[in-house]
Amino acid sequence: MDRKFILTAFGYAVLGLALGIYMAASKNHGQHVTHAHFMLIGFLLSFIYGLCHKLWLNNSTSKLAIIQFYVHQIGSAVILIGLFLLYGQFVDLETIDPVLAVASITVFAGVILMKIEFVRCTRNT
Repeated sequence: MDRKFILTAFGYAVLGLALGIYMAASKNHGQHVTHAHFMLIGFLLSFIYGLCHKLWLNNSTSKLAIIQFYVHQIGSAVILIGLFLLYGQFVDLETIDPVLAVASITVFAGVILMKIEFVRCTRNT
């Protein structure tokens, strides 16, 4: 699990930094919220989850760990795509807001699942 999280984290970092470089080059910073979310929930949170699996959860591949991985990735991807569409003015807020709300709750559920994994963890540190 640690490797999956780290690889996806760096994928989000590449996309987020590419978006940041594009904004700087074009002098159009309209996607700054999307860029921030790529770097925070995409890169940073995925990277932290990878470290948690490596250092404390014995790189668990339990059903709960697999579910938590996909819950986080699906929620993150939907948020990032939704924010890109919103701030790129491809869709209006009324249309995308319910999608972003559900995706945000999905990422939140991923955090709760990680907490449960830690509570269940029997490894002494």
